[in-house]
Parts: sequence; structure tokens; C-alpha cells
Amino acid sequence: MVDDATLHAKLKTFFGYDAFKSDQERIIRHLVGGGNAFVLMPTGGGKSLCYQLPALVMDGTAIVISPLIALMKNQVDAIRGFEAGEPGIAHFLNSSLSRAQILEVQEDLLRGVTKLLYVAPESLTKEENIALLKEIKISFYAVDEAHCISEWGHDFRPEYRKIRSIIDQIQPAPLIALTATATPKVQSDILKNLRIQDAQVFKSSFNRPNLYYEVRDKVDTEKDIIRFIRQNPGKSGIIYCLSRKKVEEMAQMLAINGIKALPYHAGLDAKTRADNQDMFLTEEIDVIVATIAFGMGIDKPDVRFVIHYDIPKSIEGYYQETGRAGRDGQEGQCITYYSYKDIQKLEKFMQGKPVAEQEIGKQLLQETVAYAESSQCRRKLLLNYFGEDYPEENCGACDNCLHPKKRYDGREELSLVIELIESLPERFKLEHLAAVLAGDTNAMVKSYKHDELPLFGAGKDHPARFWEAVMHQGLILHYLEKDIENYGLISATDKGLEFYLDPHEVMLVEDRTFSEGVDDEDDDDSGPAGVAGGGGGDQILLAMLKDLRRDVAKKLHLQPWIIFGDPALEDMTILYPLSLEELKKCQGVGEGKAQKFGGPFVDLIAKYVEENEIERPDDFVVKSVGSESNNKVYIIQSIDRKMDLEDIASAKGMDMSALLSEIERIVSTGTRININYYIEQELDPDVVDEIYTWFKEEATSDSLQEALEALQGDYEELEIRLVRIKFLCEVAN
Repeated sequence: MVDDATLHAKLKTFFGYDAFKSDQERIIRHLVGGGNAFVLMPTGGGKSLCYQLPALVMDGTAIVISPLIALMKNQVDAIRGFEAGEPGIAHFLNSSLSRAQILEVQEDLLRGVTKLLYVAPESLTKEENIALLKEIKISFYAVDEAHCISEWGHDFRPEYRKIRSIIDQIQPAPLIALTATATPKVQSDILKNLRIQDAQVFKSSFNRPNLYYEVRDKVDTEKDIIRFIRQNPGKSGIIYCLSRKKVEEMAQMLAINGIKALPYHAGLDAKTRADNQDMFLTEEIDVIVATIAFGMGIDKPDVRFVIHYDIPKSIEGYYQETGRAGRDGQEGQCITYYSYKDIQKLEKFMQGKPVAEQEIGKQLLQETVAYAESSQCRRKLLLNYFGEDYPEENCGACDNCLHPKKRYDGREELSLVIELIESLPERFKLEHLAAVLAGDTNAMVKSYKHDELPLFGAGKDHPARFWEAVMHQGLILHYLEKDIENYGLISATDKGLEFYLDPHEVMLVEDRTFSEGVDDEDDDDSGPAGVAGGGGGDQILLAMLKDLRRDVAKKLHLQPWIIFGDPALEDMTILYPLSLEELKKCQGVGEGKAQKFGGPFVDLIAKYVEENEIERPDDFVVKSVGSESNNKVYIIQSIDRKMDLEDIASAKGMDMSALLSEIERIVSTGTRININYYIEQELDPDVVDEIYTWFKEEATSDSLQEALEALQGDYEELEIRLVRIKFLCEVAN
């Protein structure tokens, strides 16, 4: 038996902590003592330590079953970092390994040096792996993300149902199941399927007090997201989208608007996915854009915001994904965009699935709709979903509590709901009851002849959505209950029946209303829409800006076009930027150029706006991803990695001239890139100096045609174009 002193010493040695959090010590003692355990602990609560520390102090190897390949690598790297002398102390076994790597894992396991082995459930079913695990001493099994066992969980995986039978084939050992999200129904499924009904249950509160929850109407979403990120500079964040296509589009759109972002989804090759994840972890980029369907498994404690561009298909999914924010206990903002169109899209995806699966999926979706449209405290709604009461009336950290809607005494409405429920010989779903009260004659209502009931249309002064809101609040107040085993049939509780016999004041709130939203197919992605320029601005201001540009250029001994190009000045006459931050939104103005030259221009514009009482546009301009910019992110990343330009061109199926055209287009928008590594390797330094001097002292614009006409007799076109790019980036951008 491991004593107190040893446990605390190992906690400090391996993990650097002086004390355990929450139930960690009780869980670890129970497991070390040979007992089965079921751990319900929210993201950021320290679940991983509950199996990592026991594995390090017990005899044998702990088998950790997890579906998240990214998380396996992350945790194995972390454990090896704690115990630098023996890299074999932790391994993972999954489809990403080569044959040689698998042999290394097998050798370390048989030598007895591996204390933690992470296994994907698919790998666990392979005969050779079962045979290998029979050869070693297993300290215990840990089933992480255990909600994957249940069809009612947000991430059901059929292979998880086989775990118990495979464990029985290998050898007996204690079992610990862990999850960050599980409703009472899912908890029951997990215990039953793993056959650990005797397990001690350790349940932490699902409340994450440091997280702020908000649901926004899905209107001008891209613009709103960019504004939000710019208001939170340098902070790490995750954006979730429904499809891989949207992930790619969003990552590109953020990148061309000056935000360091990369995509992350199952359609990327393993190396790109791993590289993108590592860049997020090492803070080379600020934002990861990911599919909702693909488990991130990123253990990053300082994620400051999680944005759902598309709403998840269940509250459990939402809770787990938002839970990746603020795992260090510090600030975490959770912003979700909602329109009913997204719900209809998710319902469409269910078509063709088995009827039982569709029923489950629709019920989970309806819970999501109720959460999004509710005006109640979001914390109260979330905790209630997981079977936990939140006693406070106002959490002070959600949009509904900070901007409360008007409340009303709902005793009559709630009484009417209970009267209808009790008048029916059978139980029905919430949506059906709401339709009866609102007087909606849909097919279901007619088939049960409920349009002939005395209470049909008794609440026709309000739409069905209103009655759904009343019932959702009745559930939270425990006047009503939902039978999760039977697809969410509603009944009145004893408390509800007492209320019906003796009604008293019950303060309810009306739900929020949202716009319908638009289909992605209707989004205008045809080109750089929204990028201002090309005339139409304030011609008086334009003349003043050109005069200022000439004066600044003269003072700095530079050509005027180097300061700001004409498209940039035209943008300024439309947007009237009053700060360097706003100036950067103008076409062809990057960070460097704004800082270097922007001050006098912003001052002039501010004075002009004040003197002429100019009404500025309400919003900034978002640069869109045009079809010609599809390769932009790849090219910038490849140049950052110092890839040869020939290799970049080859990877994208271009010739060298086409690649240079793409780079020139990127540079023309104000983006600064560094191709010096390539120029130094390919061009004579004297040639570079001579062409560079011509651009600085003789060129009258940044026109490539002008440069070729002036220089092509003496220099190759490739040399001129490369040095022009270098000059534009170093001086003009």
C-alpha cells in the first residue's frame, strides 16, 4: 500500500504540485487500494492526474483507453518530460505509429519500464495487441472519455461497447472510468456496460465559475468574430465549425485579416494536423479552427475563448467544448452563434440513420435549442442538464444574467401545462404538448385527435415556442420531469401536482428570439467582397492625403508610393480611420507600415472628421477569401518554414511565374513576408543591391511593368521580381 508521504512526494516530483485538487486524493487512494472507480469531473478539474499518478506508483503498466490520438501524444510527451531519464515510461499505441515504433513500444512493455500505455479502442481489439497485453502485468485499466460508451452521449463510439469483453480476455485488474460530461442516463449506461456497478462514484460539481457563457444571433458572424479576436489580442482561442469546408474558409479568412490561425480537422494529413496543433500549443499561432465532430484533445490550460460558429448537436458536446476554455481557472469566454437554420441542417444530417438513433438525436437537439433560446441563467440551465442544482438567481457571468429579460408571474401558464399533462391518458413530448396548447393542427396532433381536446388551443394567445419555454422552466424548477429512457416524455412531479392544487407565484422569463439565419450555400464567397477601394471616397480628403504623402516622402527621401499606395489612400477616404489599429484595416496597410508612417495620416483624418462633422461608417471592413487567394495560407506558412520556392510551386501545381504572381498579390495587400533566405541562395549580392537601389531612388510607383521595362535589359525577370518583393516587404510594407 502506498502511504501518504509517498503519494505527496510523487505528486511534487512528477507534477510539481504541493497539494491535490478536489477529490483527486480520494480517487487515487481508492484506485491504488484495488477498487473500481467512476469519476465525473469537468474539463480542467484534473481528471488525467487521477490515473497518471497511480500508474507511476503502482506495480505494472496502466492501460489508458482513449479515442483522442492528439491527447495521447500530448500526455505521453508530458509524462516523459517529468521522468526525463527513461523515455519508455509512457507510450501510446494507435494507427499513427510505424512498424518500427510499434516494435519499440512492445520491447519497453516486455522489459517492464512502461508505466502508462495509451491505447485507442480500435487498437485494443487487435489480436496481436491482446496477446501482447496478456504477457505483462497490468496495474489497472482507465477508460477515458467514458461517455463514448452511451448512445445518449454526445460522442457515441460503437467500439467502446466492446471494451469490457476485451478486458476480460486480457486479465483482471481494477477499472477507472472517467468523463467530463455525463447526464444521469449516460452515467447509468457507462456503469452497466463496463459492469462496474460496484464502483465508487466520485462526482465533482459541473460548475465552471470562471467561464462566461453567451449566445449571439448569427448575423454578420465573420465580422463579429474578427472584431472579438481583435479586442482580445494575443489570447489563445478555439473556433468550432460544423464542416471541414467551413473550418478551412474560416482559417483562411482570419489569416488574411491579420489573425494567426490554422485549421484542424480529420481531413488533414496526420503531419499537418500535428504541426498545426504544436504551433497552437507553442503559441506560434493564436487561434485553432476545428470541426465540432473531431475531438481536439488539446490539453492547453490558457485557452481564453471558445467560439462556436455553428451550435453543437447536444448540450454535452457544448459543455465539453466550452470546457476547453480557462482550464487554469482564469478568464474563459464562451461565445456561441445560433440560428434555427443550423438546427434544421443538423436534423437533415440524421436522415437515413436508424429510427431510434434519429429519435435520440432529435431530443438532444431540442435540448440545445432550449438552451440557446432561453432567457434563464445559462449556468443554471447547464448544471440542471447534468442533474445538479445551481442555487443562485444570478450567476453574474452569462449574457442572460448580465442583461436579464422581463420576468412575469407564470402561475396560470404552468397550471395550464400541468392540467393538460394530467388530462391525457398517455405521456407526450414537450413539443407535442406545446402544439396542443397553442392550437397547432400538425399531423401528430391530428393523429391522436388532440385537436378535439377541451384544452386544445387553450393557450392560443401565445405560439408553441412560448409554451415550450414555460415547460423548460418547469423542468428546472422540478414541477415537471422528463423520462429520458422514453425519448423525453413529460410528466408532473409531486411538487408540480401540489402547485397545481394550490398555485402560488412562479416568476418565469420569456425566451429570446433569433433571426432565421442563412444557409452556408448562400454565403457570398465569390471574391474579395467588402474590401473597399477603387474610388467612391471623399475626394477632398484624398487630395489632402496625397499632399501629406508627398511631404512625408520628401522628408524621408523616399518615393511617395512607398509611403502608401493610392488604393490605401482611397480606403482611408471611405473608412476614416482614427487610430493605427483602424488604419491597418485599409487595403495595402500592414502592421509595419501603419506603425512607420501612419501617425500623421491618422491625425489629419481625425481633424478633418471633426471639422467637417463626418459620420463615420459603423463598422470596419473584413477582407474576404477570394478564390484566387486559396493558396495564400499555405504559401505564407511554407515561406515561414524557409521552403525553396520551387518546392512550394511544385506542391501547388504552379510554375515559378504563377507562384511569384501569387506572392506579389499577397504582398500587395500589406502582408509582410521574408524571402531573403531564398534570394541569398539564388542571386548575386551586387545584383540585389543594384535592383533594390533602383526601386528606392528611381521608381515612380510599385508597378511591375514599369520595373521590367526599365531593368529587363540588364537583369533577368526572375531577379527583378524577387528583389521587388523584398523591397516592398522591407520598405513599403
